[in-house]
Amino acid sequence: MPQPGRCVSALHRACGKGLNKKMLRLIATIRKEWLLLLRDKAGLALLFAMPVVLITVMALIQDAPFKDYQEVKFDILTVDNDQARLGRYIREGLGASGQFNVVDSLNGRPLSEAQARQLVAEGDYKISITIPKGATGEIVSNANKIVNDISKRMGIPAQLPVRAIANDSLAVQLYFDPAAKKAFKSAIRQALDNFLTQVQTDLLLERIQMQLKSKDSTATDTFPAIRLKAVGLQETSIGEGKQIDVISNSVQHNVPAWSIFAMFFIVIPIAGNMIREREDGSLVRMKLIPGNYAEILGGKLLFFVGVCLVQFYLMMMVGLYAMPLLGLPRLQLGVDHVAGFLTAFSIGMAATAYGILIGTLFKTPNQALNFGAISIVILSAIGGIWIPLEIMPEGIQTIGRLSPLSWGLDAINDIYLRNGNTRYVLPDIARLLGCGLVMLGIAAWVEQRRIS
Repeated sequence: MPQPGRCVSALHRACGKGLNKKMLRLIATIRKEWLLLLRDKAGLALLFAMPVVLITVMALIQDAPFKDYQEVKFDILTVDNDQARLGRYIREGLGASGQFNVVDSLNGRPLSEAQARQLVAEGDYKISITIPKGATGEIVSNANKIVNDISKRMGIPAQLPVRAIANDSLAVQLYFDPAAKKAFKSAIRQALDNFLTQVQTDLLLERIQMQLKSKDSTATDTFPAIRLKAVGLQETSIGEGKQIDVISNSVQHNVPAWSIFAMFFIVIPIAGNMIREREDGSLVRMKLIPGNYAEILGGKLLFFVGVCLVQFYLMMMVGLYAMPLLGLPRLQLGVDHVAGFLTAFSIGMAATAYGILIGTLFKTPNQALNFGAISIVILSAIGGIWIPLEIMPEGIQTIGRLSPLSWGLDAINDIYLRNGNTRYVLPDIARLLGCGLVMLGIAAWVEQRRIS
């Protein structure tokens, strides 16, 4: 009768042999995929060179649209027929805002209204404003009328001069380039309306102070100023973790977004390799080796997830070091690099699993490669890679939030822009890993049925 100790030793040896066999299958699969990838020069270019070119081109062409509004300066033609306080206030306000270059003369000559309208109509400038003659006088007269009315109600004799007939036709004229966008027009109108309101308010308060001084004969030059704005506005940053100054610009959007797109394009070499393995019989030989097919899938998964991680961090290096050399902003990586790594790993897992699924389902390279490429383009388009998901129609947004690329981009933005940590992006990571495991399970089930 065998001794218990010998049975346990035999069991340990058997387990050790089984574990060694599993490791050997994994290592053999990884080595095979490595050799196939090295031989495929076009595949290497697709995986590494093309994403670098893609994110560089996209960041360059989208740099201007993504710039912060305060960094963009517009030339604005100004015709001041008033030559008084209103025109001076508007010009100084536009210049001080940092958003406008005020142009009131060309070739050393003051602009006329007709000349400004023609330049805007021809598209040489986007906007022109004309301040009518007598505008400041009309504002002063209106302020005096209000002060006189208040004084009368308070029993103070009216003293300030008022025009007998108000000129209701006076207005600051705006001329826009016919091709100007509606949002641009709205923003300019709002800014100018603020200037008009402020100058009229200032003049009214000055008149009130003058009337109060005349009532109080003992008032001195130190008469307390009337402060209309009692409550101010202050911006406070929010978010978890250490706060850093990160602005959503062309680099901050395009580098992570198109890196995710490139990672999912790993479907092309994965599906192509799997179909070639079936066609040349190498898959049959691998299946004849004792063991589970899941171990072969595991080897593929580990190898290509590693390739995806190399892809991702190569693109991040481009954002960190190459983009500033091109005059673009430097990529900011947030403050939690562990969260960034876990997110990149999860995206690579989902991308690799999708490639394995396509390579399992389709029978010919043309079917797999065409479907894989087109499906990734569609998933990226609806997932916010090309344009932000928030500006899409509501129905498309609902569909787009089902895209794994959308989950990955949301997680990256949470880390890089909102300074989120691992707990903050855990739901997106869980969705990516869960989706990858489901796709791997379907691929293993389909292949098992094919064997049986």
